[in-house]
Amino acid sequence: MKIIADSAIPFLRGVLEPFAEVEYLPGTAISAADVRNADALVIRTRTRCDEKLLADSRVKLIATATIGFDHIDTAWCAAHGIEVTTAAGCNARGVLQWVGAALVHLSRTQGWQPAERTLGIVGVGHVGSLVKAYAEGWGFRVVCCDPPREERERCGFRTLEEVAREADILTFHTPLDASTRHMADSRLFGLIKPGAILINSSRGEVVDGEALLQSGLGWALDVWEHEPHLDPALLENALLATPHIAGYSEQGKANATAMSVASLARRFGLPLEGWYPPQAAPARRRPISWQELCRTIGGTYDIASESRSLKERPGDFESMRDHYAYRREYF
Repeated sequence: MKIIADSAIPFLRGVLEPFAEVEYLPGTAISAADVRNADALVIRTRTRCDEKLLADSRVKLIATATIGFDHIDTAWCAAHGIEVTTAAGCNARGVLQWVGAALVHLSRTQGWQPAERTLGIVGVGHVGSLVKAYAEGWGFRVVCCDPPREERERCGFRTLEEVAREADILTFHTPLDASTRHMADSRLFGLIKPGAILINSSRGEVVDGEALLQSGLGWALDVWEHEPHLDPALLENALLATPHIAGYSEQGKANATAMSVASLARRFGLPLEGWYPPQAAPARRRPISWQELCRTIGGTYDIASESRSLKERPGDFESMRDHYAYRREYF
């Protein structure tokens, strides 16, 4: 059995080697020649998995250690008997803590308290549900939009237009697909209150960057169209700018690797069920007040400093991601 793995996936080396031949390669360098004789791939978003890569290979499983899968042609894979698994939800608390850090920074620099703001959440899945629960506990008025969930569950979520009109801060937590690409566009921006803030930590293409520049809104972005080539004006004028690392917590990365290993174990009968990286202690899940968050978040994550670094060195976007010191989750 042969496995090709992205060499940047943490905690993975040595885990699969007792049971398979494992070749570690940079994600962007994985080629059709590399995967031709592979049974499985363990990848991140850097590897585009489509017919060009996979035709004539014997790959039966692609385990992506990411929550998103827009880098995988899932229709082609399904048609050719290739199973695709994701690590959905793995880094939800890491993103929650990034959002918390952003909200604390904005409240301090703009002089408001949560009770004075309505937070609009677009996408109420793994991440959005956590943001909703914690933001309500912090004192925000929260309004939510999630059309697929609303259709399935009839849980009282608002339309995108209603949320946009009411929100002082609008945060996006959606996957990227045909229905969400540029969902935040000039039409939507025309509905949002003057001076409102847009936060995006989902996928860069969810937001139309050119329209955002013309919108008159404020923005805090972790994800960007055309990464790693950032729009200089979008970067310069951002209230906060980070290099696609919102979910880069130690526990989030450990969860993602563990979920990928679990997929391999299930598909190929490997004795690795329940494996979790021993180097990463699971975080203690607990409520946290706004006051405690304001006191403690800076000791775990200095989002303002990271934003300054990216603005000063935008050409280091990929290097900042690849050499990121993972944050520890603490709530």
